[in-house]
Amino acid sequence: MTSPILVTGGTGTLGSIVVPLLRASGAPVRVLTRHPGGRGGADGVEYAAGDLVADTGIEQAVQGAATVLHLAGGPKGDEEATRNLMRAAGRAGVGHVVHISVIGADRVPLAWFRSQEGAEQAVAGSGLPWTILRAAQFHDLTLAAVRKMAALPVVPVPGGLRFQPVDAREVGERLVELAQAEPAGRVPDLAGPRVYGMDELVRGYLSARGTRRPLMPVRLPGKAGRAYRAGENLALGAGTTTGKRTWEEFLAERVR
Repeated sequence: MTSPILVTGGTGTLGSIVVPLLRASGAPVRVLTRHPGGRGGADGVEYAAGDLVADTGIEQAVQGAATVLHLAGGPKGDEEATRNLMRAAGRAGVGHVVHISVIGADRVPLAWFRSQEGAEQAVAGSGLPWTILRAAQFHDLTLAAVRKMAALPVVPVPGGLRFQPVDAREVGERLVELAQAEPAGRVPDLAGPRVYGMDELVRGYLSARGTRRPLMPVRLPGKAGRAYRAGENLALGAGTTTGKRTWEEFLAERVR
C-alpha cells in the first residue's frame, strides 16, 4: 500500500481544498485534527486525533507517512507547533515536508509574521527534505477583514497599505503539486494578479454589496506601518508567481 500524505490543518480553509484534490489524484490521505469527531473515513480519508501545540497524538499521526503537508496555523503558537511536528516527523523518517508560510514572514515586524518565520526555520533546520511556499493573504481572509471594517458607520482606511490577495484554491493546487514532487526548498512566492490599496478593497466590497460608507483615511504608525507602506508584504520582484483570480471575480461569486 502506498504511504499516506499526512495533512495538518486538513479541515481548515486551505485543507478543505487540498484534501479533496489529493484524493482525486489517487493519493492516500491522513488528516491530523484536534476534533476527528465521528469521521469514519467514508470519504476515503483517515483521521488522526492530535494537537500540535499541546504535542499530543503527533507521533502516531506521522507513523508511516512519506510526506507531511503542514497547513495548520492559528493566531499564535505556530512556531512551537511546527517544532513539535518536525521532531516527530524526524523520528518517523518522513521523506518530505511541505510547509505553507506567508509573504513577508522575515520582513514585517509583527508577532504573527515572526512566528511564521520561526516555523519556517523549524522546517528548514529539521534535517528533513523540505519545500516551503510563501503565499499572500487569501481572498477569504481579506473578505472577513473588510466585512468587519465595512460594518462601521465610518470605515477607517490605513493609508499606504497595499495587499495582493490570492485565491485559496490556486494556493491549494500549487501545494498539491509540490507535495507530489521532489523536495525543492524555498519555491517562488505565490500572490494574486493585482495589488490593491486598502481603500480599493473596501470600495470593491461595498460596490458588490450595493451599499455605501464614508471612508476615513488613517495612518498606521510604527515599524509595522513603515513595512506595509514599503510593500514588504507584497510579491513584486523576481522569483514570484501570480494567480489568475482577481478580487473582483471572487467578490462577484461570494458577495450578494
